[in-house]
Amino acid sequence: MRATLIHDRPVELDAAWLRRRFGAAVDPGEAVYGDQGVLARPAGRRAAAVLVPIVLRPDELTVLLTRRTAHLKDHSGQISFPGGRAEPADAGPEGTALREAREEIGLAPERVEVLGKLSEYHTRTDFRVTPVVALVAAPFELRLDAHEVAEAFEVPLSFLLDPVNHQRHTREFQGGMVPFFAIPYRDYYIWGATAGMLVNLYRYLAGARVAA
Repeated sequence: MRATLIHDRPVELDAAWLRRRFGAAVDPGEAVYGDQGVLARPAGRRAAAVLVPIVLRPDELTVLLTRRTAHLKDHSGQISFPGGRAEPADAGPEGTALREAREEIGLAPERVEVLGKLSEYHTRTDFRVTPVVALVAAPFELRLDAHEVAEAFEVPLSFLLDPVNHQRHTREFQGGMVPFFAIPYRDYYIWGATAGMLVNLYRYLAGARVAA
């Protein structure tokens, strides 16, 4: 159960390494603040959280992602983490992420070990999203919410942590051109907020490479 972090030199990661990283006070490095070009006004944004599930497969570490259904009003068909807006009864961002993962894909909380949180990611849809990074013990069963989730799939963590795969593009948005990150994988096009948060994960882990 390992993955490779590519930075100044390759670093082999495993569950124990990740636990040490999130348990240590190490400079996380420069983070992507949010959707490229988003205005900095966090006080007016709604709280949300997503689960970044790192799956402990026998041969390698993977990241569990979802593809949203095509009929949804917002972000239809896009690749995302399980998650959503915070509710008053949630026990912080961790509670929001675990609840949403159970509701969207049927991931049982007892299979999840929360490691820690990344920097908030702010979106143009006026959310400030807290990514909650966790280990997921395999095997596990998923039950997808057919209204919201068309598919769940896994991507090798090594692929996502290789900066060669972190592409920068631009697109037209409200009369201007804005940049964004994309991490294409096979037939999946991971872009926007999800790709930005994965880049943040890479930068966070790269900041701790000396602790390997």
